[in-house]
Amino acid sequence: MEVTRDVDKLANHATTPLKASLVGMALCILSMISIQVGAALSGPVMEKLGSFGATWLRLLFATLFLVPFVRPRIRDYDVRHWQSAGALGCAMAIMTLCFFASIQYISLSLAVAIDFLGPLTVAALYGRGVWRILCPLIAAAGVLCLSWDGRSWTGNTAGAFLALGAAVGWAGYIILMKRVGRRFAGLEGLALSLLFATLVATPLGVIEALQHVTPMLALQVALLAILVPLMPYSLEYLALKRMQTFSFGLLMSLEPAVGAAIGLLVLGQGLAQVQMLGIAMVVGASAIGSRLQVGK
Repeated sequence: MEVTRDVDKLANHATTPLKASLVGMALCILSMISIQVGAALSGPVMEKLGSFGATWLRLLFATLFLVPFVRPRIRDYDVRHWQSAGALGCAMAIMTLCFFASIQYISLSLAVAIDFLGPLTVAALYGRGVWRILCPLIAAAGVLCLSWDGRSWTGNTAGAFLALGAAVGWAGYIILMKRVGRRFAGLEGLALSLLFATLVATPLGVIEALQHVTPMLALQVALLAILVPLMPYSLEYLALKRMQTFSFGLLMSLEPAVGAAIGLLVLGQGLAQVQMLGIAMVVGASAIGSRLQVGK
């Protein structure tokens, strides 16, 4: 299929590990920008549809956009293909549903801090040498600084456990996305995984969404679905085809820094000194850790 061949050609275009990793990092940064811009614009829709309803509709629209475009060759898949795509779809659903539900109970800053335990754990597990521990620890401290709202972290146990569920989903997403990327051609694995994610989220989101959705809201969610999750998942899928799991997991800790920059540019939200320190720590740990792994 032409689309599949083109995507595979793009994913394998880099001729050296260094070039491949640098392109992968660029794709990750573009993904983070898309996520944070989408999150900054999502407030009104989330208030009207609820967290589960808005999340399910986003997954549904992303699936409707991607599956007809990619046209997965379903008859060619064996049991391992279906298992990999199904597991990734479950991780996607858990990651998104739990995170957006958690911020109904705890502050966004605390939810982000807990959520980033996922990629930082992956970085620690898949790294090599002493830096596999030091870089995630430095990045984790930076995320905590970025997540501080200037007053306190308040919330309840339910919200913390939901955020922890999102962290587990995110860790699984990173590991399984790498596996699906190797097993499927082009974006076929991503399209199939999105379909599974939508099915998993349906029991929780369909009733909430249908109770409040209007044609205008549906159009807004469809547009937001391009920013989150369609573009980020596609970019990260391509990035993991050319990056080590450690580098990807550590690089994801840059997302709070990207979010802070988007908040400043889009929403006019200023940064405290401790948050600027957090950005420096996260950027430094990600740069050092990723560069060391590329060099090996």
